[in-house]
Amino acid sequence: MRQEVEIEFKNLLTKDEFLRMKQALHIDDDAFSYQENHYFDTPAFSLKEKGAALRIRMKQHTYTLTLKQTIEEGLLETHKPLTKEEAGMLLKGTSDFPDEMEALLQSLGVAAHTIRYFGTLATYRAELPYEGGLLVLDHSCYLQTEDYEVEYETVDRVHGKAIFEQLLASMNVPIRPTKNKIKRFYEKKYEAEEQR
Repeated sequence: MRQEVEIEFKNLLTKDEFLRMKQALHIDDDAFSYQENHYFDTPAFSLKEKGAALRIRMKQHTYTLTLKQTIEEGLLETHKPLTKEEAGMLLKGTSDFPDEMEALLQSLGVAAHTIRYFGTLATYRAELPYEGGLLVLDHSCYLQTEDYEVEYETVDRVHGKAIFEQLLASMNVPIRPTKNKIKRFYEKKYEAEEQR
């Protein structure tokens, strides 16, 4: 397993803003790759309550189990590569989580056997180096919803924030409080369940 601290800024975009930014940054359609995020939590959303999230990301025939935990500097991400078979068994609920991940979950007070698969968010993503960081354009589809987003990953919170806000201003995009993908996914899931 490997760990990294992620410092990123994100902003939801309208479809028009997304297309304008794509054009201004000279991003072709073939620059976008497809990935799926498969989300897990307990029925009581214990991970969400602790500011954590658990997912399997499928990207270019690779599968990675990631636990995200909120820390002061940003997000602590713990990654565990999986085989296609291991990922499939976790999604079906026919396998236990790897021991190292179970131990991390236990340290959060969450029993791994209580965790269930909740659903999938698919994203078309383009990434490009930008001002010493990584700029990401995402078009995501989940639960009969589409959204568009720009993210900027950096190693310096203060400098990165200034770069990101300058980019948004140059594109005439208002700063919007933006929740991360898993929070947006769960909000739509709550809405769908309440309407039943």
